[in-house]
Amino acid sequence: MLKYLVIGSGLAGLYTAHMASSLGSVLVVTKKALRDSNSFNAQGGIAAVTDIEDNPEIHFTDTVIAGRGLCENKAVQVLVQEGPQRIKEIIGEGMKFDTENGKLSLGLEGGHHRKRILHAGGDSTGRYITEFLISKVQNDPNITIRENVSVIDFLVRDGVCYGARCWDEERNCEELIYAEHTFLTSGGTSAIYTRTTNPETTIGDGIAMAWKAGCRIIDMEFIQFHPTSLFLEDSPKAFLISEAVRGEGAWLLDKNGRRFMLPVHELAELAPRDIVARSIFKQMALDDRPYVVLSLKHLDPDKIRSRFPNILAKCAEYGYDLTDWIPVAPAAHYTVGGVASDLYGRSDIRRLYVCGEIASTGIMGANRLASNSLIECLVFAHRAIEVAEECGPVGELPHFDLLYHKDESAAERYFALKRQIAHMMNNCSGIIRSELLLSTGLNLVKKELRELGDVKNEYYDEASRKLVTVAGLIMTGARFRRESRGGHYREDYPMLSEEYAVHTVQRAGEKLTTRKVNEQ
Repeated sequence: MLKYLVIGSGLAGLYTAHMASSLGSVLVVTKKALRDSNSFNAQGGIAAVTDIEDNPEIHFTDTVIAGRGLCENKAVQVLVQEGPQRIKEIIGEGMKFDTENGKLSLGLEGGHHRKRILHAGGDSTGRYITEFLISKVQNDPNITIRENVSVIDFLVRDGVCYGARCWDEERNCEELIYAEHTFLTSGGTSAIYTRTTNPETTIGDGIAMAWKAGCRIIDMEFIQFHPTSLFLEDSPKAFLISEAVRGEGAWLLDKNGRRFMLPVHELAELAPRDIVARSIFKQMALDDRPYVVLSLKHLDPDKIRSRFPNILAKCAEYGYDLTDWIPVAPAAHYTVGGVASDLYGRSDIRRLYVCGEIASTGIMGANRLASNSLIECLVFAHRAIEVAEECGPVGELPHFDLLYHKDESAAERYFALKRQIAHMMNNCSGIIRSELLLSTGLNLVKKELRELGDVKNEYYDEASRKLVTVAGLIMTGARFRRESRGGHYREDYPMLSEEYAVHTVQRAGEKLTTRKVNEQ
């Protein structure tokens, strides 16, 4: 029996495996390739206080302001106080962040009032830090990595997790993987939308599995749309243009060349992401075109080439010059809510831990502050491993039967449903929502559940149920929340309401409830 099973190969999963390997055997399973993750694609950087002119309390305040009244203060304090130590440790192990004149080179991003964003390889921070950890785990004899393994369900009995029910794509069969501790680090659900910056695998199946197993799902209505992804004519692809580009001074312009963010917010282009994304969305409607302009004409082109080599090359690939101007539009980017977690990554099920984007620790509130996601992975994965060690060994292992089969003739219907759900989410639960749109979407969800009928224990049938479940969780929370806050905007309730200064809580078999902030 394994000691640790890690589901997912983003930063949270890799760091969990790295930290756990000195304590016992570790297996990392990932749905596709090892490098298919949001972490690998992260451009902006990782936020932590490392400069003498900065301090954790300023970072705390910036995070809470961005979270629009829904941040859990204890969780944010853990992040800002322990983040610097995790950075010191990873640098001590050999991770090389960019430097300038012998000091860490720090960037500024939206919502931050100090330069505290560490980056690596200019605009390739996620790739650099992920590759650093991949080199660690691949060379660790206590860690095994298996690609192309999809998790179907958790092995749960009497409120305790004993591992996971998986499908081995290479052998085309079900497999039961038993472990003393299971870590769910499978990322969010933004690829359930048509236009997204996420890998196509990021469709929230981990959230659906946790919900089915009995975990509370918190604040699923809050989906962060990244304000600036490269707009490509007749293509749903959305290559992310990092917040750091605006941090270096890029301007957002309407069709007349006007900086439309100046009258919207004191930080203009560096306002919190929800404000910038919504402003771009509205400006696109006013201009009657599917993008706005991100202009860098006024900036030093040599500095732009040096600072953003990856973005520069990708823009050139599509015929654009980053040192001039590029067309941008918002895209689904980050799942703010997720599976309920305490300050040590523990879920509602014993021996099941959640880390990274999939976890709802309370740090993000209603809207994630830029570059807080990567540091959250390090801080809470570290804490989860610490507390798992205190749990002791598993007692008698219960018996679980193999249940699933795969019917390839069902694949076509699944992929058609996936496309249908993506379009529905864009139309009914996108950047701007309403009672009518959300009710329309939820009626479609109910219709699909009826058509799926009884549970068949078939691979594609179960995958379809997960898609529909996640769509329903997002829209149920959004319809309940009759206000606009953070990553959730209702055109029929455009103002923030103190009545809704609460977390939404959804659990299988129960009606939606709420929980007060800072009372867990």
